[in-house]
Amino acid sequence: MSTTRSTAAGKVLEVLSVFGRENPSQTLSEIAQRTGLALSTTHRVVAELAGWGALERGEDGSWHVGLRLWEIASGCPRTQILRDVALPFMQDLYEATHENVQLAVREGTELVFVERIAGHRSVELLTMVGTRFPVGSTGMGRVLLAHAPLEIQEEVLESPLRAWTPHTVTDPKTLRTQLDRIRREQVFVSDRQLSESTVAVAAPVRIGRTGPVEAALGIVITARSADRTRGLREPLLRAVYGISDELGRRTRTTA
Repeated sequence: MSTTRSTAAGKVLEVLSVFGRENPSQTLSEIAQRTGLALSTTHRVVAELAGWGALERGEDGSWHVGLRLWEIASGCPRTQILRDVALPFMQDLYEATHENVQLAVREGTELVFVERIAGHRSVELLTMVGTRFPVGSTGMGRVLLAHAPLEIQEEVLESPLRAWTPHTVTDPKTLRTQLDRIRREQVFVSDRQLSESTVAVAAPVRIGRTGPVEAALGIVITARSADRTRGLREPLLRAVYGISDELGRRTRTTA
């Protein structure tokens, strides 16, 4: 038994950790099975979480994440300021392109999508707000990986890389060369790396025009329109520069 699971807080975290995009709604038995907790313990923890509002029960008797938990998560300082600053520029970028516009940050060796604008005619995506992917698996992730600390880069490059499509770059030497190019160039085009139906154009968002990389902004289009990527470079950079400048200004103001 892990020391985390043996504490009351650990049991709460175990229960919450089983919910996600792939498992948004689960029965009490499923929660117990996935956590390895006794059914009686699971029932007690779930009841406490429901009483506080972290979990809610559906009409079919299954459980899902409650509104109270979302309210707390939405106030995360790391993403709240970033999203507030980025959203107007993302809206302008969407109006200029009418394509999916996404914002993501890195957490360890993973990529987390924190904001998205998509039209009803935009290509369907595997990604959505709140989802995580290995940082090396997407165009935006590789932009973040290229500017990550060296130890993070080496951890990713030394680990097996999943081939999401036949086009996914999984060879560490090739990926290392790609990361070098990303650092030299402003914009990176990711060709069918995560999905055979999509191409992404991504660029780093900094704190100030030349400051540290805070996030990545990307446009995702259908692979059939891959010849449009060159024309997306200018509007993407305009948005990235605008967000970076505003983040830098706010940092100087609060310093």
